Amino acid sequence: MSHANASHAQEQQAEAERYAIYLIWVTRLGLVALVLSFTAYLFGMLSPHVPVEQLPSVWSLPLDDYLKRTATPTGWGWLALAGTGDLSNLIGIALLVSASLPPLLGLIPLYLQRRDYVYAGICALIALVLALAASGLLTGG
Repeated sequence: MSHANASHAQEQQAEAERYAIYLIWVTRLGLVALVLSFTAYLFGMLSPHVPVEQLPSVWSLPLDDYLKRTATPTGWGWLALAGTGDLSNLIGIALLVSASLPPLLGLIPLYLQRRDYVYAGICALIALVLALAASGLLTGG
């Protein structure tokens, strides 16, 4: 193996390790958030947004009716209610579904340090698309 090939392999290894470390920690954080929110809900440490007694009467409603009757927000409105027992689990879910964003952002400084502007730009563009998709700005209607 030539020196150039060995150097390239080491660079790829560094990229893979950084991505994996970021992904592992964000995933762990999301899982911990899920366990803690469920535990808090289960043991009544967080009051639910929709009282448990009311659930049987709203479960069978069409979505629009359910949202109106329970005053449950849509989109990112759940953040205002993230401290409630039945919606706090969305914090962990949001962390898990966005787990690829921190690793991508973590690669950008590595690529910039190597003056690999194309890969840094690709990571930035992917991160931008993910952020735009999560924002809800790209939804129709």
